[in-house]
Amino acid sequence: MSSTPVAGRPSYAVVLRVPHARRTFAAALLARLSYGVVPLSVMLAVTRATGSYAVAGTVMALFSGTSVFLSPARATLIDRHGPRRVLVPMTAAHASLLCLLTVLVWRPGVPSLALGAVTAAAGACTPPLGPTMRAVWGRLAPDRALLQRAYSLDGVAEELLFVSGPLLVGVLVGVAAPAAGIAFGTALMLAGTAGFVSSPAVRAIGPGPGRGGPDRPGAASRGVLRGIAQPVVGAVGVGLALGAVDLVVVAFAGQRGYGDNAVAWTLAALSAGSAVGGLLNGAVAWRVPARTRLPLTAAGLGLALLAAGLAPGLGTLAAALAVAGCFVAPALTTAYLVADEAAAPEARVRAGAWVNTGVNAGSTGGAAGAGLLLGGLPTALCFAAAGGAALLTALATARSAPERATAGGARSGLRPPIVQPED
Repeated sequence: MSSTPVAGRPSYAVVLRVPHARRTFAAALLARLSYGVVPLSVMLAVTRATGSYAVAGTVMALFSGTSVFLSPARATLIDRHGPRRVLVPMTAAHASLLCLLTVLVWRPGVPSLALGAVTAAAGACTPPLGPTMRAVWGRLAPDRALLQRAYSLDGVAEELLFVSGPLLVGVLVGVAAPAAGIAFGTALMLAGTAGFVSSPAVRAIGPGPGRGGPDRPGAASRGVLRGIAQPVVGAVGVGLALGAVDLVVVAFAGQRGYGDNAVAWTLAALSAGSAVGGLLNGAVAWRVPARTRLPLTAAGLGLALLAAGLAPGLGTLAAALAVAGCFVAPALTTAYLVADEAAAPEARVRAGAWVNTGVNAGSTGGAAGAGLLLGGLPTALCFAAAGGAALLTALATARSAPERATAGGARSGLRPPIVQPED
């Protein structure tokens, strides 16, 4: 990127030395660990309480659906009223509903309708801590190069949370009922959010200028959405590919007689590659504009998935997926960067939430599509379909990139960087 460096080339250590960064980031990660703990705990607890996989699947669909698709609405509230005014009551409502769900599933025999209603409401109140933390990074980072590293660090940490969360649930259910996992995830959310909103970096963020009055007309709001079309499309495409890959790997292993452990390690290779790619992406001082890098990373993901379809065994498949993973975190980090560049300062949380929603919606669609394809196609062609989705995304995002985009969004007229005083 072409932004002015901070003390030479900024590193991850420089990111964590930014005033209030460590405290705020650690608290946000503690709360976000709940995202990796609660869903699996809910699924296991509901399955045990009802004895029905169909009910468990429906409950999880309601929980994830309201959480994902209402995320932009919750982010809009934070942009308008400030994170402290919104996150405190939102987290309280989310935690209260999860506590109620814990009580309901502790013993068998709970009505399915009650479970669905409580989980749907809990999902609707899920605090958007990821988009909010990325908006805070936008205020803490002195320039675009440092912000790139902050986003990369955030993305890699989030990837590790979604790997470690289910592992913690696995340990917990070995000594307690699955409902205890819901309670544990609720405690993580409460403790982490309390630390996050009490951070000076978050306390300094007040309500946005637009609260439905004449200073924030509808045309301006629609302009924000037009500005983030490219990163949202990119996020949807990456989500489509990843959602399909998860299910295709399960089918690949099952057809060759491998067990569930083999599936887990194969998908772990994808996550490991993503973590490595994210760290490398953040360490490079890019001179290529972010809007140009986005289709390139999507294309790299697509080509790697095409190669995965040629894998003869699980070992070579894991290697191919590790290579594919090297493009995942960079693609998503770049999408968040582009969205942050395009959004007005008072709409950062909402812009990040739309990218996040795009990833999750794409993942849901990719899993559904893979389920249909696996009924009549070999896994090689299913991998090719996932790769093709990523390549089409690369084409779509390349066409939507504005010609005047530059390496630093601030220099293309999107918005100026926010400069923090030095230590």
